[in-house]
Amino acid sequence: MLGVIGGSGLYALDGLEIIKEHDIETPFGKPSAPIIEGKYSDQNILFLARHGKGHQYLPHEVNYRANIFALKKLGARRLFGVSAAGSLRKEIKPGDLAIASQYFDHTRGKRNATFFGNGIAAHVSTAYPVCPSLSADIQAAAKRIEQDIHSEKAYGCVEGPRLGTQVESFFLRDQAKCDLVGMTNVPEAFLAREAQLAYCTVCLVTDYDCWMEDPNQHVSVEKFFEVYGSALEKAKNLLTELLKEPFTETPESIRHSLQMSILTPDEALTEEQKEWLNILRA
Repeated sequence: MLGVIGGSGLYALDGLEIIKEHDIETPFGKPSAPIIEGKYSDQNILFLARHGKGHQYLPHEVNYRANIFALKKLGARRLFGVSAAGSLRKEIKPGDLAIASQYFDHTRGKRNATFFGNGIAAHVSTAYPVCPSLSADIQAAAKRIEQDIHSEKAYGCVEGPRLGTQVESFFLRDQAKCDLVGMTNVPEAFLAREAQLAYCTVCLVTDYDCWMEDPNQHVSVEKFFEVYGSALEKAKNLLTELLKEPFTETPESIRHSLQMSILTPDEALTEEQKEWLNILRA
């Protein structure tokens, strides 16, 4: 099943035929909002508003672990994220769509970034954090509806909630070689890998961050809303088209990413740890 994680401005999916609303607790707390199970474009999907129903959570306040765990427990095997992002490249324009294939973590270690620890040691490879099969499926869907989309981009994730300084923007662009900047895809992408889920986010480009010399081009909440609505409609159309064709098989390196990554033997785990770990392993 496909799980859809809605970012800023996407708190519900128009046209989603609701089957059930899941208000659940996880070993890592509660997700950002109840997870909606329903039919969309004749396919069963799960939908979660990343920031809560009324956008009450800032990026660093989102319970990413609970979100990913709950989606996995409810049957998601692929995650289609929607996120706002700033552009660090002139050719990636406000209003465009882009797919990140790499992530640079500039959140400074303040977020709960792993399911592991507290008695369970594991080290999961994130050299290639985005599922190539799901990314290819999204690009193919975009091509079918003649929707331009940038691909193979690097996303720098910052802590927020403040908007960045110009020197930070230059650092991400020139030193870290990032193409996009946002506040929410880390640790979401890495937790998805720990949960053995195919993950890919479509970024809605809203601004040029603040690396340009012209202050009129710099990011602001006002400029964000000017652009975001039209980009969001493009993403919804893309999701509708994506669900019309079968998904490409997820690579084994993702579907079984925990197989050789957990160092702690099962006999050293508590029954509670085994219970939630088995959900991640499923």
